[in-house]
Amino acid sequence: MQITVDPHSSVPPFEQVRARIAELAREGALPVGTKLPTVRGLAAELGLAANTVARAYRELEADGVVETRGRHGTVIAAVGDTAQREASAAALDYATRARRLGLDRDAALAAVVAAVDAAYLDV
Repeated sequence: MQITVDPHSSVPPFEQVRARIAELAREGALPVGTKLPTVRGLAAELGLAANTVARAYRELEADGVVETRGRHGTVIAAVGDTAQREASAAALDYATRARRLGLDRDAALAAVVAAVDAAYLDV
């Protein structure tokens, strides 16, 4: 697995690890079912604390990128379906709340565009 952590980056190490594993999964370099190194193993390989890698794995699991199978380890999940399903649910929650707050469609969409632009600036 090709992961490097830049200690001088403003991006926290756990986020660098999370983003790189997610990218490798998206690109297919880590196909569905690929077993990831143990938390301790990857931490040692990258020169990080085990808690840093554990947090990256937890975030990846929350995003549906990986599945933890207890003693069988952590594997790459079928990302596309899970990610799309969760994004759609979040979008519906947002739209429902924006409507309850009295925003019209254009204002709600403008808020989404601004949020997406802000979130993707650092990518």
